[in-house]
Amino acid sequence: MKALFGLLVLSMGIAHAADMTVLRYVDQDPGGPPYPTRILVTPDFMRMDSGEDAGDFTLLDRHRRLVINVSRDSKLAMVFAPGRLPPKPARWNARLAEGKAERGGRRFTLSVKGVVCNEGIAVRHAMDAARAMAEQKSILAATQYRVWKDSPPGMQNDCDLANQVWNAGDTLSLGLPIEEREFTGRSRTFESESRLPVDPGLFRVPEGMAQINAPS
Repeated sequence: MKALFGLLVLSMGIAHAADMTVLRYVDQDPGGPPYPTRILVTPDFMRMDSGEDAGDFTLLDRHRRLVINVSRDSKLAMVFAPGRLPPKPARWNARLAEGKAERGGRRFTLSVKGVVCNEGIAVRHAMDAARAMAEQKSILAATQYRVWKDSPPGMQNDCDLANQVWNAGDTLSLGLPIEEREFTGRSRTFESESRLPVDPGLFRVPEGMAQINAPS
């Protein structure tokens, strides 16, 4: 881990304006196998994919405030724009708490009504990447709220509202997550960070794809 954070510090000294930040994580959904997630960040865009340049990806256009899900097999690009959220409930009491210092960062918990919805470790590093992740969550918040509202009552959980709607970017304000676990059991573990020259082709919707506006 010391070597890992040595790489993080080194990368700060050699960064150039035409570089992009490359973050690699290992994600795991409940009951499923681990899988890689690559996040590419520039001042204009953020791309999330499995590490394959020619695979499916999610693109955040930071200036136009759009999130675009690209599916190559279906030749479809689904475009999400910010939507309107209803007022936050008057008695909404989500709480973000910082804990002890650990692994170069600080532990955090996001909880609602005493239930821990999200916990992990955040480091004050690559803050623009953390901001981009929060921007994407903000754009998708109205869509996430609609999904929650349309779910059967037994499947509606306040933690979903905390993690994806009302407090979607709170934990990211603390820094880059290097370890994260949600109440569902979904987890994310930081693997590496580097800087590479920007490849503009990675931040474009492939030609010939139908672009459909998703309900917002």
